[in-house]
Amino acid sequence: MAKRPPITNRVRELREQHGGMSQSALAEAIGVTRQTVIAIEQGRYSPSLESAFRISRVFGVGLEDVFGWEG
Repeated sequence: MAKRPPITNRVRELREQHGGMSQSALAEAIGVTRQTVIAIEQGRYSPSLESAFRISRVFGVGLEDVFGWEG
């Protein structure tokens, strides 16, 4: 089994706080697939730096308000 990346995130929580934004809507807003958003939320995939910045801008928060580093 592959080791999970040491990056944590609050993407699901932020989607819920923003009117229950769907995974599909977030994916469209940042230019990725819904499956990519699912993988990010589940901690199975670390987004590119560009995608991370796009996510933080969609929610109007800083990068470190969305993502953290374990370890």
